Amino acid sequence: MQVSDYRQAPTVFLTRVSSIRERDCARILIDSIRSFGGAMSDYPIKVLSSRPDMVPCDSLDARGVEIVHLTAPESVREYEYGDKVYGCMVAEQSAGPHVRSLVYLTADCLVLAPPLLFNLGADWDAAVRPVHIRNVGLISRERPDDFWSKVYEAAGVSDVERTVESFVDRERIRAYYNSAAFAVNPAAGILRRWFECFEKLVVDRNFQAGPCRDGRHRIFLHQAVLSTLIATRLESRRTRVLPETYGYPYNLHADVAPGRKAAALDDLVCAIYHERSIDPREIDDIEIGPSLREWIASRVGPDRL
Repeated sequence: MQVSDYRQAPTVFLTRVSSIRERDCARILIDSIRSFGGAMSDYPIKVLSSRPDMVPCDSLDARGVEIVHLTAPESVREYEYGDKVYGCMVAEQSAGPHVRSLVYLTADCLVLAPPLLFNLGADWDAAVRPVHIRNVGLISRERPDDFWSKVYEAAGVSDVERTVESFVDRERIRAYYNSAAFAVNPAAGILRRWFECFEKLVVDRNFQAGPCRDGRHRIFLHQAVLSTLIATRLESRRTRVLPETYGYPYNLHADVAPGRKAAALDDLVCAIYHERSIDPREIDDIEIGPSLREWIASRVGPDRL
């Protein structure tokens, strides 16, 4: 795709920036899409800038990159990942009829090969990975607890039948998808509904003071809501479950079972490195090919990432 075709691209990448570190990571993410995205390398990228006054993103402005200055509603502005949920809804609302895939990638993600399965086309409405670890997930054989019951209620359902296996700890849980790397069809309206349900739960004082009072549940509330909506509002046959090479949790690499552990970064489509350094000089637990090593080394430093 040529640069002149940006407005007609079928896929749009999204990422969020709310801190200096995320801005540094977003710069490398954008560069990795442009370098290793193959047929998707020239697709437009929207940077959801949630703190434009404190963390200006003007330095990320480039051909095919749009900086979206967010002003999230006060109801969710200070809540964990409230800006992300709001920003994704804004991106969905602005997507033209030609856009079939909105691909959200956390800023601390590297695209290492063409992420072609994020292209949903006419046959898919979402592309997702199961969560890495169970965390607040609900064991499939157990009844919904107070937290999940309220999430289900906000989504308009009483339970969720679909199940997944968490990648690292291999727990069978009710549908719970990772929200650091996923794609949805904007025509399905999932992101608008995501914000509506999320906001409803955030302003529910009893819920926040009860089942959602601890840090873990507050942090992963947005992920629980999105998972529930994908599992109940989209047909299973139109929900693509991505292979483990997508959104591979390099941050949890030490905990991945030997049979599932990636041997080399070069084998992955995209990798999440949350809170880990990707400076090749500091990596000794996974192989990195010479050309990729040189590419990463030219973009990071020991004092940055």
